[in-house]
Amino acid sequence: MTSSAPHLHQASTRTDLVDWGAQPDALEGASYSTGRLVHKGPNNQPESGIWVCTPGRWRLAIPRDELCHFVAGRATYRSDDGEVIDVSAATVVMFPAGWAGECTVHETIRNIYMLA
Repeated sequence: MTSSAPHLHQASTRTDLVDWGAQPDALEGASYSTGRLVHKGPNNQPESGIWVCTPGRWRLAIPRDELCHFVAGRATYRSDDGEVIDVSAATVVMFPAGWAGECTVHETIRNIYMLA
């Protein structure tokens, strides 16, 4: 999309998402992702878009600062330090670069994100 301000309408309900495949590093279940990019800058920085993921549990490591605004579903993020972050619709989380742990999606989540 070429725009001075890249945008997508109806981000919380949009259905024309792209297949992003199974979540890597699965620990339980087979979470599956779809999404839609809003913008990718040079070297993929920044990157923003919509991410939807079905239930399951997997390991993750956040490579860059990531702001997530969850607009649907329910999940639990547990850091390797033991911190627990429960998310549901209307939750905003700022994951710092290097955050590592597990994600358990209980109900399909939809998140509007930005990787810095």
